[in-house]
Amino acid sequence: MHIPDGFLPIWESILFWIISLIFVAKSIMWAKNNLDEKSVPLFAALAAGIFAIQAMNMPIPWGTSGHMVGSALTAIIFDSPWAGVLMLTLVLIVQGLFFADGGLLAMGANIFNMGIIGGFVGYYVFKALKKSNVALASFLGGWCATFLAAIACAIELAIGGVFPLDKGLMYMGLYHAVIGIIEGVITAIVVSYLSSTKPDLVKSLSTQ
Repeated sequence: MHIPDGFLPIWESILFWIISLIFVAKSIMWAKNNLDEKSVPLFAALAAGIFAIQAMNMPIPWGTSGHMVGSALTAIIFDSPWAGVLMLTLVLIVQGLFFADGGLLAMGANIFNMGIIGGFVGYYVFKALKKSNVALASFLGGWCATFLAAIACAIELAIGGVFPLDKGLMYMGLYHAVIGIIEGVITAIVVSYLSSTKPDLVKSLSTQ
């Protein structure tokens, strides 16, 4: 799902950088008001975990790849989609600068897909369903975040002329529908475990 440089035209890369920078600025404001010395270690541990799970890439036809995202889990635990935006921004910066995983020009689009779409979709799906079943809400939050981020990626690549929209939607959607199941299960397991052993760590369970 990491779009490398050269896949998107310059205008599209700049557009997504502008959009993503607005969200990143808001996420930094969120961090200033909500992260403290107690929550920073958990945030850092999640960042390391997300970095690790994103290293497990699966090649997808037409030159891209599939993997888990992690923004929904972050947003659920910290009770804010801005946490997901900030987390994925930091992970993508490290991956892009030091591991050539995702382009620098295309980083705005990658932040938009995995951080913004993933964080907001995952968080609000969980919030809408958590009263019925926390584990199911977590699973669907993780699945929807992964699947819709991939769909957005396919649309952006089609706009950039990388591959036809129908094939992009088919392959990115199909692969990430399956990968999303794994992400949903991991999200449900982590949220369920923390809610039973350390409920104070899952902030979204204590809010409406």
